[in-house]
Amino acid sequence: NSIRKSGIDEKLIALVELRASQINGCAYCCSYHAKELSDFGFEQDVINRLPGWKHTNAFNSQQKLVLEWAEAVIYSKDDWKSTKTKLIEQFKEREIVELTASITLMNTLNKLRITLAEEE
Repeated sequence: NSIRKSGIDEKLIALVELRASQINGCAYCCSYHAKELSDFGFEQDVINRLPGWKHTNAFNSQQKLVLEWAEAVIYSKDDWKSTKTKLIEQFKEREIVELTASITLMNTLNKLRITLAEEE
């Protein structure tokens, strides 16, 4: 995957991919990306806390920022500009583009999987 070879931390990409899958309710994708995070060294307890990421100290500030961005992108929140400003302070422009592309791609893939796949 070319996005994963571009410089942004693969763990951050995997984190937003799992969060997108949770938001969209794609069971297959949730399972896949939870295992991926586990393979990256995330403890199961931390993975289990992802739906409530705003209310736990299981995630560091950078992880919380990309999760905030993922939700802003997926939910098309009106206040996305303040989150983008925070991203600009921590990431290069190319990394923000790659992060956003990963989120929107996963959002689309989740919906394709849910609507077109056979029941699991």
